[in-house]
Amino acid sequence: QVQLAESGGDLAQAGGSSRLSCAASGKNLGSEVMGWWRQAPGKERELVANIDGSGSANYAESVKGRFIISRNNPMRTANLQMNSLKPEDTAVYYCKVEGWLGGGYQEYWGQGTLLTVSA
Repeated sequence: QVQLAESGGDLAQAGGSSRLSCAASGKNLGSEVMGWWRQAPGKERELVANIDGSGSANYAESVKGRFIISRNNPMRTANLQMNSLKPEDTAVYYCKVEGWLGGGYQEYWGQGTLLTVSA
Protein backbone atom coordinates (compact mmCIF):
# COMPACT_ATOMS: atom_id res chain seq x y z
CA GLN A 1 0.00 0.00 0.00
CA VAL A 2 0.97 3.62 -0.50
CA GLN A 3 -0.01 6.47 1.75
CA LEU A 4 -0.15 10.06 0.53
CA ALA A 5 0.06 13.21 2.61
CA GLU A 6 -0.99 16.44 0.91
CA SER A 7 -0.40 19.98 2.06
CA GLY A 8 -0.92 23.46 0.72
CA GLY A 9 -3.81 25.07 -1.06
CA ASP A 10 -6.43 26.99 0.93
CA LEU A 11 -7.11 30.52 -0.27
CA ALA A 12 -5.36 32.58 -2.95
CA GLN A 13 -6.10 35.66 -4.99
CA ALA A 14 -6.37 35.78 -8.75
CA GLY A 15 -2.97 36.49 -10.20
CA GLY A 16 -1.28 35.11 -7.13
CA SER A 17 0.55 31.90 -6.40
CA SER A 18 0.11 28.83 -4.29
CA ARG A 19 1.98 25.60 -3.77
CA LEU A 20 0.85 22.05 -3.17
CA SER A 21 3.00 19.29 -1.80
CA CYS A 22 2.50 15.55 -1.76
CA ALA A 23 4.59 13.07 0.16
CA ALA A 24 4.32 9.36 -0.52
CA SER A 25 5.20 6.59 1.88
CA GLY A 26 4.81 2.84 1.95
CA LYS A 27 5.62 0.43 -0.82
CA ASN A 28 7.56 1.69 -3.81
CA LEU A 29 5.90 1.32 -7.19
CA GLY A 30 7.62 0.36 -10.40
CA SER A 31 7.77 3.16 -12.97
CA GLU A 32 6.09 5.37 -10.42
CA VAL A 33 4.28 8.44 -11.66
CA MET A 34 3.27 11.19 -9.24
CA GLY A 35 0.71 13.75 -10.18
CA TRP A 36 -1.95 16.23 -9.28
CA TRP A 37 -5.56 16.07 -10.38
CA ARG A 38 -8.39 18.44 -9.59
CA GLN A 39 -12.13 18.44 -9.40
CA ALA A 40 -14.14 21.61 -9.56
CA PRO A 41 -17.75 21.75 -8.37
CA GLY A 42 -20.02 20.05 -10.87
CA LYS A 43 -17.15 18.89 -13.03
CA GLU A 44 -15.24 15.67 -13.53
CA ARG A 45 -11.85 15.10 -12.03
CA GLU A 46 -9.11 16.08 -14.46
CA LEU A 47 -5.37 15.74 -14.71
CA VAL A 48 -3.46 18.90 -13.86
CA ALA A 49 0.09 17.63 -14.16
CA ASN A 50 2.10 14.51 -13.57
CA ILE A 51 5.76 13.60 -13.57
CA ASP A 52 7.65 10.34 -13.84
CA GLY A 53 10.85 9.28 -12.18
CA SER A 54 13.02 10.73 -14.93
CA GLY A 55 11.43 14.15 -14.53
CA SER A 56 9.31 14.00 -17.65
CA ALA A 57 6.14 16.00 -17.00
CA ASN A 58 2.74 16.36 -18.60
CA TYR A 59 0.44 19.33 -18.12
CA ALA A 60 -3.15 20.10 -18.86
CA GLU A 61 -3.45 22.75 -21.56
CA SER A 62 -5.23 25.03 -19.14
CA VAL A 63 -2.25 25.23 -16.79
CA LYS A 64 0.68 25.15 -19.20
CA GLY A 65 2.99 28.08 -18.60
CA ARG A 66 1.45 28.77 -15.21
CA PHE A 67 1.96 25.60 -13.15
CA ILE A 68 5.16 23.71 -12.58
CA ILE A 69 5.37 20.21 -11.18
CA SER A 70 8.57 19.00 -9.59
CA ARG A 71 9.65 15.85 -7.89
CA ASN A 72 12.21 14.76 -5.34
CA ASN A 73 12.79 11.07 -5.83
CA PRO A 74 14.75 10.31 -2.64
CA MET A 75 12.15 12.14 -0.56
CA ARG A 76 9.35 10.75 -2.71
CA THR A 77 7.60 14.08 -2.88
CA ALA A 78 5.90 15.96 -5.68
CA ASN A 79 5.23 19.68 -5.57
CA LEU A 80 2.94 21.75 -7.72
CA GLN A 81 3.86 25.42 -7.98
CA MET A 82 0.85 27.32 -9.22
CA ASN A 83 1.33 30.84 -10.56
CA SER A 84 -0.93 33.38 -12.22
CA LEU A 85 -3.89 31.74 -10.57
CA LYS A 86 -7.37 32.21 -11.99
CA PRO A 87 -10.75 31.80 -10.32
CA GLU A 88 -11.33 28.79 -12.57
CA ASP A 89 -8.42 27.05 -10.84
CA THR A 90 -10.67 26.74 -7.80
CA ALA A 91 -11.05 23.04 -7.10
CA VAL A 92 -10.20 20.22 -4.79
CA TYR A 93 -6.72 19.07 -5.75
CA TYR A 94 -5.78 15.43 -5.34
CA CYS A 95 -2.36 13.86 -5.34
CA LYS A 96 -2.18 10.58 -7.22
CA VAL A 97 0.60 8.04 -7.31
CA GLU A 98 0.50 5.19 -9.79
CA GLY A 99 2.77 2.41 -10.88
CA TRP A 100 3.42 -1.30 -10.89
CA LEU A 101 3.10 -3.36 -7.74
CA GLY A 102 2.78 -7.08 -7.41
CA GLY A 103 2.33 -7.59 -11.13
CA GLY A 104 -0.56 -5.17 -11.38
CA TYR A 105 -0.92 -1.47 -12.08
CA GLN A 106 -2.01 0.39 -8.97
CA GLU A 107 -3.33 3.86 -8.30
CA TYR A 108 -3.41 5.63 -4.96
CA TRP A 109 -5.15 8.89 -4.20
CA GLY A 110 -4.72 11.46 -1.49
CA GLN A 111 -7.61 12.88 0.46
CA GLY A 112 -7.64 16.11 -1.52
CA THR A 113 -6.97 19.70 -0.57
CA LEU A 114 -9.17 22.64 -1.48
CA LEU A 115 -7.80 25.62 -3.33
CA THR A 116 -10.07 28.62 -3.63
CA VAL A 117 -8.99 31.44 -5.91
CA SER A 118 -10.84 34.68 -5.37
CA ALA A 119 -11.31 37.22 -8.14
